[in-house]
Amino acid sequence: MQRAVRLTTTDQDREAARDLLSARAVRDRCTRVLAARTSLHHFRVNVDKLEAVADYVIETMRLNYPDLDIPFHARWRHFVIDGCDRWAALRGTLGVDLDGDEVARIQFDLAITSVLLDAGAGDQWRYRDQTTGRDIARSEGLALASLEAFAGGLFSSDRSQLLRADARALQTLDAEQLGAAFQVTAVNPLVGLDGRVSLMRALGNVLEQTPDVFASAGPARVGGLFDYIRSRHGDQVEAADVLGIVLRSLGGIWPGRTEIGGVQLGDTWPHSAVQTDDATDGLVPLHKLSQWLTYSLIEPLQNAGVSVQNIDGLTGLAEYRNGGLFVDLGVLELKDPSAGERAHAPGDELIVEWRALTVALLDTMAVIIRDKLGRSAEDLPLASILEGGTWSAGRRIARELRPDGPPPIKIQSDGSVF
Repeated sequence: MQRAVRLTTTDQDREAARDLLSARAVRDRCTRVLAARTSLHHFRVNVDKLEAVADYVIETMRLNYPDLDIPFHARWRHFVIDGCDRWAALRGTLGVDLDGDEVARIQFDLAITSVLLDAGAGDQWRYRDQTTGRDIARSEGLALASLEAFAGGLFSSDRSQLLRADARALQTLDAEQLGAAFQVTAVNPLVGLDGRVSLMRALGNVLEQTPDVFASAGPARVGGLFDYIRSRHGDQVEAADVLGIVLRSLGGIWPGRTEIGGVQLGDTWPHSAVQTDDATDGLVPLHKLSQWLTYSLIEPLQNAGVSVQNIDGLTGLAEYRNGGLFVDLGVLELKDPSAGERAHAPGDELIVEWRALTVALLDTMAVIIRDKLGRSAEDLPLASILEGGTWSAGRRIARELRPDGPPPIKIQSDGSVF
């Protein structure tokens, strides 16, 4: 059950709530859930199977990247279709003389809208690629659909500048427009379409309501966040600080989530294993979409000359590919096998427990993988292990075990979590 909105308003409560808007809090509280593994309600944790999972992940990494030169797990990977980088092709149409800061703003516009629109597609939806004629599912299909919609100006109110995402266009987006862009029909349904539209509209409202963040370089647009980050941090920023800015500036977009003293907590859910003596008692922050979004902003920042430090300050992603890897290979075992036959809401404790364990186990897995490969965290950051990697391995084992590769645990998605 989703946690009720809290009505506390003390400064101490608000400070405790703000602390949950960080990668450090995600790591700390997920580690607490793993530490309580002998008394968890829903999963047994079989740590003796982690070595075998690490071997499977390394095998997958070598299949995907034989030289182990692995990029970050970011939205940009999904824009590569059959070896053709569709973003690079779109970038090529802009000309070489375009100001580097404007390119970064365009990349922010694209990455943020595309990531927020990618919260699971369901098992039936496909996107027909007009270039290759292929029907593309799941994240790659959603990525291509959002890229094509962006290129066509769906998120821009200025017909002379199609490649942007601004407040006015996002606020007026409707399900018919987005459904058409994503080729949704009665026989090609997209899970959570209305939720995605609501998220885009909420994003437009946030842009308009916080001009100090999003309108520093002109009319309110998503790409204004690039200017805001650089105005605060110059040409060097910690990855965790980028996440903090994302969480604080976009917190108002999330529908009906936990709030403490006016602080919107986004992808934060209750679990009984986490106990504190403040207003955040029993809450576990996960921030999956916000962290993946942050991973996807690293390359635009770097391309614009901003050095992004300590990328491992972010955590692994609490989503069903990484989590499914641990379930399918036996590290996580449902105490009640029949629970795997029912669909669960994001706020159900079983799902919160699964996701929290996933984040903590990814940290453990990263250490094992680096030891096996003789690599350091600098040589093989968690972002590359996810890409190479655990996410791909989770998809691979799902396809080996189940037709079309759905997750091992059914999730009720509203288009705003997964």
